[in-house]
Amino acid sequence: MLFSKKKGLTIDTLIGREAVIDGDLSFAGGLRLDGRVRGNVVALAGQPSMLVLSESGRVEGEVRVAHLVLNGTVAGPVYASELLELQSQARVHGEVHYAALEMQQGALVEGRLVPRVQGETRALPAPAEAGASDAAAVGEDAGLANVADAEAASEGADPVPPPAAAEARAVAGASDAAQAAPREEAALTAVAGLRQRSAA
Repeated sequence: MLFSKKKGLTIDTLIGREAVIDGDLSFAGGLRLDGRVRGNVVALAGQPSMLVLSESGRVEGEVRVAHLVLNGTVAGPVYASELLELQSQARVHGEVHYAALEMQQGALVEGRLVPRVQGETRALPAPAEAGASDAAAVGEDAGLANVADAEAASEGADPVPPPAAAEARAVAGASDAAQAAPREEAALTAVAGLRQRSAA
């Protein structure tokens, strides 16, 4: 039998590499899946459960379990009420709901990561909200780029031309550009002063 180091659960059911199950699968305790399930894999409520999906394992449907160790592929939503371990070959094509998450380099999630906090589900920002914060970051980068231009000019290198700074302001949005404008003007004034000194 296989054991979970974190939970002390034993793997008492094994579905082999060549097995294909068409339909939903319910279980309790520990399950290792090396084969394929075309349907939902759901642990029985109120009982300890752990699913280990190996690198050859694949689920085409929903996975709902307390502790999930994933190194295979899930095409559907994942719900891990206690712990989700995404190992290096893990592939999830769907939303991931978790209470605690361990993710190794190489694991891939194509969908939202939704942490569960004290019984509540909190989603990461929607793409529109994320776009606004990205625009603000671009505005900050534009200000830093102009300071870098001033340093480059003092060393004799050509700074980034002003149209590039104007493009950065346009991307950042009107309010971010308004905040970044005084810094950029100061940086451009510094560049002009450096050019006059280097010409003299």
